[in-house]
Amino acid sequence: MQRISIELRISGKVQGVYYRGSTKAKAEELGLCGWVRNESNGDVCAVIEGPKEQVEELIAWCGEGPRMARVDHIEQKPGPLQHFDNFRILR
Repeated sequence: MQRISIELRISGKVQGVYYRGSTKAKAEELGLCGWVRNESNGDVCAVIEGPKEQVEELIAWCGEGPRMARVDHIEQKPGPLQHFDNFRILR
């Protein structure tokens, strides 16, 4: 099974709406590893690692986010595998 690593930058109304916590829960549900954090400009960044199909499912979910979020844009770029062992919320 091919594992991939993708870095995301999500913009819109994505802070103060439980975006990071919801992303962590969805990533864990899908068996993915990595991290998510708020950026000072109001964006949310994430690095997601795991099987390609599950990573793509989380990216699609990130396009909607939790109920109160409004996602305007997702920038994504591939990155090197870092072999995370869990999914964390970074401060």
